[in-house]
Amino acid sequence: MARLQVTSVNVSWTGLLLLAHFLYLLLGATIFQMLEREAESNNRNHFQLEKLHFLMNYSCLDGAALEKFVQVILDAWEKGVNPSGNSTNPSNWDFSSSFFFAGTVVTTIGYGNLSPSTTSGQVFCVFYALCGIPLNLAFLNQLGKCLTLHLGRLERGVVSVGKHKQSMEVLAVGCFLLMGSILFLVIPPLVFSYVEDWSYGEGFYFAFITLSTIGFGDYVVGTDPHKQYISVYRSLAGVWIVFGLAWLALIFNIGARVMEHVFQLRHSTPQAPDKDEERQKPEEGAGQRAIQQGV
Repeated sequence: MARLQVTSVNVSWTGLLLLAHFLYLLLGATIFQMLEREAESNNRNHFQLEKLHFLMNYSCLDGAALEKFVQVILDAWEKGVNPSGNSTNPSNWDFSSSFFFAGTVVTTIGYGNLSPSTTSGQVFCVFYALCGIPLNLAFLNQLGKCLTLHLGRLERGVVSVGKHKQSMEVLAVGCFLLMGSILFLVIPPLVFSYVEDWSYGEGFYFAFITLSTIGFGDYVVGTDPHKQYISVYRSLAGVWIVFGLAWLALIFNIGARVMEHVFQLRHSTPQAPDKDEERQKPEEGAGQRAIQQGV
């Protein structure tokens, strides 16, 4: 009976988690549709009006020629060439940019704004990712263990000087999360907003989307052709990504454990025993005592 009860609890926990995950996706899809669909329609209409005005001002062009030119721009953008500016724009494949790209490959961020265009580069990228992703996961795992170890030492140090053990542990974890947030999610957006002329909200958005490996590619550092970046700017951003990934992965791990704990507490609450079971308990206890005395 005990095994059956444990199995039913596990099955119910899996089903409950699946239902919560599906409902969360439905909620996100609904809210994103409400927030973004109208803006997308406005942008599409604005773009179509701009094309009509362009054709009216330049009567030597027809619609087919303009569409062909737009396709040329899109092809250039997909290949990592910024259509704005001129041929003197900084290269996307200098060492700093290549180092940054290599980091986005092994961390599986994949912004999508830059990718290999040659066959040899694409083949190398496949094998580079096959070896680099496990290496990066092993490194992040080891770095996460080190962070967890230091967190444990911090908890023991705080608890040893305090009277209330549980409250002190919570305080230690809170301090650890606060320091990591300042180091990886508060200060870097200030730098990005200053260098890239973004708002702080845009910098914070880029930082979180990057460290969570979502990587939409709508904001990427070091891609403005009108700016003169220092040579190590994107390399330093790559280093920030690696260590920020380990910290945010630890945060996500803590959050997942908290959710599992909450769901299990709510689901596996002990039920009141039946009357027949209550009657059998004294008898079973007496029998066990008799066996122990006989032995």
